[in-house]
Amino acid sequence: MSTGKVVLGVIAGAATGALLGILFAPAKGAVTRRSILRKGEREVDALKDKFSDFVDSITERFEKVKDDVTDLIDDVESKVEEVEKEQKASKK
Repeated sequence: MSTGKVVLGVIAGAATGALLGILFAPAKGAVTRRSILRKGEREVDALKDKFSDFVDSITERFEKVKDDVTDLIDDVESKVEEVEKEQKASKK
């Protein structure tokens, strides 16, 4: 069995155990459901924050690459202009 499957099995088992522990805890059903809901909301918020950070990171990298390409194009255009001027000057 691959390591990835073992790790996935352990994580799934731990999550299932935690959920069953909460469901069979001595607290009332309503309290337990609220606890699960709050915990779920916190996890969703954390996931949203991580996704937002990921999108921001990708956006920053994209902008940097875009700026680098623009700078490269400007450099190439200026060198082409210089070569054209040199060719015109050498023809005279």
